[in-house]
Amino acid sequence: MKDEGAGLTKKVCILRLGHRPERDRRVTTHVGLTARALGAEGMYLASDDKNIKKSIEDVAGRWGGDFFVSNNVGWKRCINEWKADGGVVVHLTMYGIPMTSGIAEIKEHDKVLVVVGAEKVPSDIYGMADYNISVTTQPHSEISSLALFLDHLFDGSTLDLEFPDAELKIEPTERGKRFKD
Repeated sequence: MKDEGAGLTKKVCILRLGHRPERDRRVTTHVGLTARALGAEGMYLASDDKNIKKSIEDVAGRWGGDFFVSNNVGWKRCINEWKADGGVVVHLTMYGIPMTSGIAEIKEHDKVLVVVGAEKVPSDIYGMADYNISVTTQPHSEISSLALFLDHLFDGSTLDLEFPDAELKIEPTERGKRFKD
């Protein structure tokens, strides 16, 4: 991971599965934005939706950093290439082992691909993943699962990331809205 101001050393990317362009556009965009804001380098989209790519890259262009989106990626090939390059694959699912039980071992790896599904994921994913991780065992949003997982993976260090080359920067304030010059 490029140092975006927090000393991050892990390479973390997201593989988004099951995206249905007519139905999941907003959620998939938020998966990408969450991943970017919390330290991931990019997102592989296992669907053809150029609008998602354009939207997220537009945000990265204005708010800084080098977040990428690869569109229409073959998910099996993506996983196999990631693993062949020494990375591990973490599938976020409510059926996995509790995140609190598995996160310490996952933190030992420098290269992590996080699989985030939309609709029902192919059953092959459970066997291909090195870790099937449950953020909770209750139904909730893949966005919240990803946010909590990344926060725990980076020990909270990404909450104060500063992105290089940002055209827009927020100046934190108790009330109102301010941008830094």
